Amino acid sequence: MPLALITGAARADSIAAGIVPRLRSDGWEVVTSDLADVDYPCDLSTATGPGELIAAVTAERGPIGALILSHAHDVESGILDTTAESFDRHVAINTRASLLLIAAFARQVAPGGGAIVALTSDHTTGNLPYGASKGALDRIVISAARELGPLGISANAVNPGPIDTGWMSDELRATLTPAHPLGRLGTPADIAAVVSFLVSDEGRWVSGQLLHTDGGFSARF
Repeated sequence: MPLALITGAARADSIAAGIVPRLRSDGWEVVTSDLADVDYPCDLSTATGPGELIAAVTAERGPIGALILSHAHDVESGILDTTAESFDRHVAINTRASLLLIAAFARQVAPGGGAIVALTSDHTTGNLPYGASKGALDRIVISAARELGPLGISANAVNPGPIDTGWMSDELRATLTPAHPLGRLGTPADIAAVVSFLVSDEGRWVSGQLLHTDGGFSARF
């Protein structure tokens, strides 16, 4: 049974938590990691945490075949009110940890390769440190597709758009729903289906892409 590691699955209604049962139904053994009560608790804000996480998983379970990066640190602020400490923490968790996880994943990957999927965002104004750190993540993932391709590793960034995971107010739902061409908000299950394909043998030809899997939401621009 192939092994998948998913970060950011602590909240029961999160996108990552929605991916877990889908991959298990596909035949994956799935382990999760965060600071909460999950399989492999890990502090991704540290420089050593990502490598230690990959080492702990592989020591107990064997090689990881799919790495799904859904962890995130998000504190809304703009140019004038973002502190250096806040910006550094966003980069440490959203960008640096992802880079180190990808590198450690690549070093342990079994013959035949594997798949990387990172959840990203196009937030900018009013959510600057989060958006900037995710923008850097996009470049890392696209670079990984080129650099790690010879190892049989595919890498893609998935931008799900606004997904209703419990954080939206009724007013925001009412505002966003008409903006979706399909007439509804996205759910974790929608994104889980995309990730399921990208990490499958059939989906591994897709690599080096920034995919807007948002039901046409971004097509309004």
